[in-house]
Amino acid sequence: MKGAGGAGDRSSTTGGAAAAIDACEKGVLQGRYELGRVLGHGNFGRVHAARDLRTGRSVAVKVLSKDKVVRAGMMEQIKREIAVMKRVSHPNIVELHEVMATRTKIYLALELVRGGELFARIVRAGRVREDVARRYFRQLVSAVGFCHARGVFHRDLKPENLLIDDKGDLKVVDFGLSALAHHARGDGLLHTLCGTPGYAAPEVFRNKGYDGAKADLWSCGVILYVLLAGDVRLLLVGAAAGRICISNSQPPRRLLIA
Repeated sequence: MKGAGGAGDRSSTTGGAAAAIDACEKGVLQGRYELGRVLGHGNFGRVHAARDLRTGRSVAVKVLSKDKVVRAGMMEQIKREIAVMKRVSHPNIVELHEVMATRTKIYLALELVRGGELFARIVRAGRVREDVARRYFRQLVSAVGFCHARGVFHRDLKPENLLIDDKGDLKVVDFGLSALAHHARGDGLLHTLCGTPGYAAPEVFRNKGYDGAKADLWSCGVILYVLLAGDVRLLLVGAAAGRICISNSQPPRRLLIA
């Protein structure tokens, strides 16, 4: 598979190259990325720490099984995520360096963020200091505003999708549920039910359509609450209970931060 366009997308799709790449998953990928230890596993593959032999920088390489992706009906979602990540280059968004593919695998070379998920930090240490919360929130709003200005709506903002690098900067990741402005229907609204209960805006569950930007801003507000309260228990509820709790709430009109 090739990523959704773009001169920077270089893919290998023919037999010899495919075999060479698949055989070297514990060695050097595409003659460029030296794969190291496995950082994590997911439904469709795994993530390796790796080193770019051309630049010397550390990267993360996500290895996805095409067969698993296709059987789950997720290929279009993967393509959309790649297309979106190529569109949004920002200091607080995880950078996509390169996309490669073979007959059996999809490889994404990504910025390596060493600090882990914001969610794990909150669970481990509780609420963060106000100055740190302000820093994270400013960076989150900056990244989200950048996306919105380019017609991209994340739609699954939550601490699990926010990483912290070794400099203490926040990075937004996982655009798999994102939408573009042209996905809106004739009423100018999005209608896909998606997101995570507890973080998703109430209008997402009302089956009347929603503004993608406002829905993202609601999620930002919930994240700010979690940062300052350090309590995720109210958000660890079932989908039905979560929807009932927020069913009569209204989305914010604007999001400002001093």
